[in-house]
Amino acid sequence: MGGSELKRVPYHVGIIMDGNGRWARERGLPRLAGHRAGTENIRRVLEAAAEFGVKVLTLYAFSTENWARPLEEVQGLMRLLRENIDRQLPELHEKGVQIRHSGRLTGIDPELQERIRSAVELTKDNDRIILNVAFNYGGRAEILDAVRRLMEDGVRPDELTEELFSRYLYTGDLPDPDLIIRTGGEYRLSNFLLWQAAYAEYYATPTYWPDFDKEEFRKALEEYARRERRFGRVPTPES
Repeated sequence: MGGSELKRVPYHVGIIMDGNGRWARERGLPRLAGHRAGTENIRRVLEAAAEFGVKVLTLYAFSTENWARPLEEVQGLMRLLRENIDRQLPELHEKGVQIRHSGRLTGIDPELQERIRSAVELTKDNDRIILNVAFNYGGRAEILDAVRRLMEDGVRPDELTEELFSRYLYTGDLPDPDLIIRTGGEYRLSNFLLWQAAYAEYYATPTYWPDFDKEEFRKALEEYARRERRFGRVPTPES
């Protein structure tokens, strides 16, 4: 079943991939096994997104706050990212996936930084779907970085508009997300796309990220299609 059966498909979907650790714990496995399972799930969800007709998929992979986790877990996450870039990049490129990075590269191992830059450069002309990876990302850090760049460019207060400010964000040339999905049963944004998600629809599911499959994705899109997006306007008489 493809996206044509859905009444309305969001152009840009953001996903907070939560529940890897709990998925592993319930199976008597170490937390890193949950992260590995979650990483393997990215390719499946990305393919489902493309089939449904989603054009931009932003995944919250590693937050600026995640550095506070145990060193072994952080090192394991970095290793998983390196492995997956090396293993999956050729296939993603062949399938027309454009990879982008949102976040800070500072603080990341130089070798991993180069892998990220190379993946972005290699796939920059692909147009089937954009995979925007929010890695070493924080919404507040993004806003601060945008303000710093505005100041460096000498933008005057009277010149500043919401549209101009948006262009200085990591996602400057991408449309705002239409739908934010959070797996794992929690109900918070956790510093994810704070500016961009101002009017996004929100969908939470108790399903842990490693188990979030095509059918779970479809449920989120079906719920999105049932909602009326008002953007602060008065409801229509039919609503």
